[in-house]
Amino acid sequence: MNLLLLVPGTGHFYCGSCLRDDALAKALCALGHDAVVVPLYLPMMLEDGAETGANDAPVHMGGINLYLQQKASVFRRLPQWLARWLDSPRLLRWASRRSSMTEAPYLGPMTLSMIRGESGRQAKELEKLIAWVASTDRPDVVLLSNVMLSGIVRRLREELGCPVVMTLQGEAPFLDSLQAPFAEQAWQELRARAPDIDAFIAVSHYYADLMRDRLALRPERVHVVHNGLDIEELRAEPRPLDERRPPAVGYLARMCKDKGLDTLVDAYLLLKEKGTVAGLRLRVAGVMLKEDRSFVADLRERLGAHIADVDFMPNVERAEKLAFLQTLSALSVPATYGESFGLYLLEAMAAGVPVVQPRHAAFPEILDATGGGVLCQPDSARSLADALEQVLLDGTHAAELAANGRRAVLERFHSERMAREFTEICSRVSRDR
Repeated sequence: MNLLLLVPGTGHFYCGSCLRDDALAKALCALGHDAVVVPLYLPMMLEDGAETGANDAPVHMGGINLYLQQKASVFRRLPQWLARWLDSPRLLRWASRRSSMTEAPYLGPMTLSMIRGESGRQAKELEKLIAWVASTDRPDVVLLSNVMLSGIVRRLREELGCPVVMTLQGEAPFLDSLQAPFAEQAWQELRARAPDIDAFIAVSHYYADLMRDRLALRPERVHVVHNGLDIEELRAEPRPLDERRPPAVGYLARMCKDKGLDTLVDAYLLLKEKGTVAGLRLRVAGVMLKEDRSFVADLRERLGAHIADVDFMPNVERAEKLAFLQTLSALSVPATYGESFGLYLLEAMAAGVPVVQPRHAAFPEILDATGGGVLCQPDSARSLADALEQVLLDGTHAAELAANGRRAVLERFHSERMAREFTEICSRVSRDR
């Protein structure tokens, strides 16, 4: 099949959705399909992007042009050479580092306008994208990375006549955080445009149920395909847990309050106060944006004298991340919102690390499917500390959890399985049209 994947980029930091979409495209190609990833808004930031050139691929519907056209109609009449320069990946990456181009509280009006597509303020950029797609080999199916791309669907179908399949992954928290009245208006517009889309693929059953309700979708229109990792680099046997010294609790996600990093810090302080796990360290890795710095600074101050036993490793590269995971005795990302999946869980399990997660959102589903961790009460540092303590002190149980999780990733939660399930749905949708 000829598949076109339209994926919003982040500009300068890694995100789970981008990494997952990239893994899907590579797995589709490995199965013999022609899968092309097209970045929208900002350049993609991929772990091997510097080597493959993907991080500098041409960007369509560039974020600077979209922003300017939202602010004033005069920017919709820029000369072509200037508009092209504003879409330069290098310029977009520079701009993304110096502004909050992906932060929901500032993006209500533009998000709503983008969802309105052909009737929104960025209709010129939409037409440029449609013209470019029409000039390429006609795809059998267009895959859209998230539901906020619904605004481009009507023009895509009018021009190409091919099916459009939409992934559902993490949109709800972003949309709900838009300022009033834009959040509800965005949801209303998405519900109105949902019939334009041939099929939806959610990354978990939890999220499928949530989005069926929020978008008023019939159950048969929503499929579930769990995320998967490219496991070729992960097949080497990880270091046994009992050889990882000193013991360390890890965190691998954006360093922000929504991901529950403050809850984990409080749980760590409770464990240090109790003193049952000798020499325990806390190791924190992941994206840290400029708007996260004050939050992290407050946490460092809260750690007090224990800061000497804590490592903060912002914006690690892939090799650093893989080495980091090999040092952990357990991992927890106690996110406070409705996480649709949590790719970091699979990454930890592949490295032989048991996980401890809150009993909400997609976490019970993922842990039930893998057997790779235990649950605790949401938003409770005490419950998290107790669960971590049990894993850290019971080496036999921890090793069993680690073996379960790693086996599940290698056998089921890999990108080849994800790609096969995607192609089955896309083939069915294409036949039924």
